Amino acid sequence: MTSPDVTVVVAVYNTMPYLTECLNSLVGQSIGLDRLEIVAVDDGSTDDSGAELDRFAKKYPKTVKVIHQANSGGPAAPSNRALEVATGRFVYFIGSDDYLGKEALARMVKCADKHDSDVVVGKMVGTNGRYVHQALYKKSNPDVSLYDSALPFTLANTKLFRRDLVERHKLRFPEDLPVGSDQPFTIEACVRARKISVLADYTYYYAVKRGDSSNITYRANHLSRLRCTARILEHAAGLIEAGPQRDTVFQRHFTWELAKLVQGDFPSLDEQTRREVCAGIAELADDYLTERLADSLPVTRRVRLTLAQRGMVDELAAAIEAEENGAPIPFHLEGDRAFAAYTGFRDPAVGIPDRIYEVLGESVPAMLAAGTELVSAEWEQSGDDLFLSVAVRTALRGDTESAVVRLVQGAMPKSADKAGGRRLPAGQELPPPVGEFSQEVSADGAGTVLRARIPVAARTATLGVRVHVDIAGWTYEIPVRAQDKPMPLARRWRSGTPYRVAARVNAKGRMVVVTGLLFPPSDKWWSRVRPLLVRVKRKVSR
Repeated sequence: MTSPDVTVVVAVYNTMPYLTECLNSLVGQSIGLDRLEIVAVDDGSTDDSGAELDRFAKKYPKTVKVIHQANSGGPAAPSNRALEVATGRFVYFIGSDDYLGKEALARMVKCADKHDSDVVVGKMVGTNGRYVHQALYKKSNPDVSLYDSALPFTLANTKLFRRDLVERHKLRFPEDLPVGSDQPFTIEACVRARKISVLADYTYYYAVKRGDSSNITYRANHLSRLRCTARILEHAAGLIEAGPQRDTVFQRHFTWELAKLVQGDFPSLDEQTRREVCAGIAELADDYLTERLADSLPVTRRVRLTLAQRGMVDELAAAIEAEENGAPIPFHLEGDRAFAAYTGFRDPAVGIPDRIYEVLGESVPAMLAAGTELVSAEWEQSGDDLFLSVAVRTALRGDTESAVVRLVQGAMPKSADKAGGRRLPAGQELPPPVGEFSQEVSADGAGTVLRARIPVAARTATLGVRVHVDIAGWTYEIPVRAQDKPMPLARRWRSGTPYRVAARVNAKGRMVVVTGLLFPPSDKWWSRVRPLLVRVKRKVSR
């Protein structure tokens, strides 16, 4: 009997009813049952998962192998047990609550054979609200590297591995890790692989978030996740020497696993746990957080991790609470540099270098947008001339001379929606601002209020109220948020040919000014012909 092309490993623990859909997606693969082996290990399930596995093994005896064992506490041990009996040329791992696209295995095996790939990554999507990083799947690529792609952000073992690679290097899952045990396996496989291929032309894998969020990755506590991350970094450091390549891989762990430990739920942890989390982060930062790696992190994560590294537990909790409650972070401008003035910025008692607080481009629009909102707006009329007088609060401080309010025709690009603003393309020049402008420090001293008196032209237009500011050689455009702010009443102006003007808040919460003729001429032929017909009818009726 010839060996199957691929062995699918399924580690199972209490995943009914999701398990049924998972297994159906496997036996229904277009690759065919004769080229497929399924090894499912029941890790001491207490629901009907074991019985469901036995049902499939009875129905597909030549394809489905089932092993029952006592609960081990995680997916590592059952996955290792399955590898001991796997016979396929390739091995593929799937979560027992997830499922595959019908052509997934056939397409991946074909790719591996065509390109002589040791690892094939098929496009993965989340369902039921589960997050899956998508940057790696922008396009298919037969040869990617762990060090120059988004692969470090896709380290789950849900990939096709050449089994010869697995056995030659004795790759196995660390059984003492309750979560993240797939990362050491995947990282080492990718480091040792001759070629890694990515397929983005089809949805290969559907990752399911259970309705009760009982997936193991959602249940682990802070200290457990910290210990697992430390083991992952230690293992990877033994494979990749210190330098740019290691920094590229570890960027994922500092922006994801470690950063998640100091998010919104951190202040609610008990004091001892908070201190242990910070101590653990400090140890890892001391060992692995190089200056190059720190510069690659978003400024929010960089500051929080540094506060943890310095043991500033209370200050970290206070900073997180303030940010979670919507307090805008002051944006300090100084020459061609910008800094997020978080807790500790230029505090001699803290002594954290300015570089930690420097905004290096990645989050400027979002941070500017968070602190920009309308304070007041009104119309000012002088004869036939009309002006919009607005006051806009920003989180800017320092060298704010370039900040100005404009009325801009045209909608913002959709790419600016999530961030709430955008950086203008290189070379795009704005017209000189028109109107009267002034600035003042906000009452709380944490920002700047921009005031503008802008003439409104007599024309038909839809105009967005925008703030423009120059930072580090780039111009940023931020729509003014006006949700729940009173708008000035609509007004008619100009005595000869009257125009109307109205201010409103659009569906995205931004202030928009609409102008047009009060009695616009109609282009419809019926509106021109109808008065003539009425007059003719009147003459006839006489």
